[in-house]
Amino acid sequence: MKALVLCAGKGTRLRPVTHSTPKHLIPVANREILSYVLYQIAEAGIRDVGIVISPDSGARIRETIADGGKWNLAVSYVVQDVAGGLAHAVKVSRGFLADSEFLMFLGDNLIEGGVAPLVEEFSAKRPDGLVLLKAVADPRRFGVAELDARGQVLRLVEKPKEPKSNLALVGAYVFAPVIHDAIDRIGPSWRGELEITDAIQKLLDMRRTVVSHELQGWWLDTGTRDDILEANRVLLNAGAGRQAVVSGLESGGCGVAPGATLSNCRVVEPVSVAAGCVLRDCCIGPAVSLAANANVSGATISNSILMEGASVAGPLTVTDSIIGARAGVMAKSCVCAARLFIGDDSSIQLS
Repeated sequence: MKALVLCAGKGTRLRPVTHSTPKHLIPVANREILSYVLYQIAEAGIRDVGIVISPDSGARIRETIADGGKWNLAVSYVVQDVAGGLAHAVKVSRGFLADSEFLMFLGDNLIEGGVAPLVEEFSAKRPDGLVLLKAVADPRRFGVAELDARGQVLRLVEKPKEPKSNLALVGAYVFAPVIHDAIDRIGPSWRGELEITDAIQKLLDMRRTVVSHELQGWWLDTGTRDDILEANRVLLNAGAGRQAVVSGLESGGCGVAPGATLSNCRVVEPVSVAAGCVLRDCCIGPAVSLAANANVSGATISNSILMEGASVAGPLTVTDSIIGARAGVMAKSCVCAARLFIGDDSSIQLS
């Protein structure tokens, strides 16, 4: 079995950070989102991985992930020239996939417990497709699956006005090679894209078997600032409690790393403070990740992410914020609370 990781999305809802950092490389708990995905794939026993990238952000992903050796994977890259949809990403990856069964995993999704249970169930049941589902409060926002009594999928509906179940499609699937035939038989949706939900529905129309696996743990779709901060909080809490985040994988490092310098600081767990950080006369936490060489002086920071080399100085409170790499925030006088979302190499002065 192979794995296909989709990383061609532009991350428009995460601008300005994604003007320079692909959303899949944004750090949560001081580790790139894509890194968690690759660890989960490795834990599922899959070695051959294709990463689908876009022409504009692909170079950064190639530079960061390289050949995948860090995860004991053999990584290839597939360029998706246009944003043609998830099924289109499979279509352009046919040369890599050949006639293999494959796990398809969205590169900005985090799943508690990993994807090994999906692979194991697919191998045991030998269906034509397997979808991961999660019960959600408002299924109208998602693709929704209708199941029979055995858990087999009867129908998929994209963002239904009146959903017949509360089971939303999560960003992980397993397919037999017949999915390529199904994709060849569908056309673009109203969005002009080849939808994976349409391809799965076509499998059902072809009288193929699609089974479901319901996720009992958390699912984090990191598409917005609030989603990123929630993922950071969940992973830091899991690491602080020494719980496995993904089948034995912990976060990028909970607590204060050796090599960080703290002077007159209060630290409220959980936090992740990387090596090279310099913290003076400040309060950090809870739910704060400071990447390497971040600098905080005189400030109070909670529920936030400072990327590599970012700095915050002055008598201010920062909360619910993401501050890009090498960006600087300075305050001359007390600011009650600042909620910031700024890109790399930016400079902000608050008065």
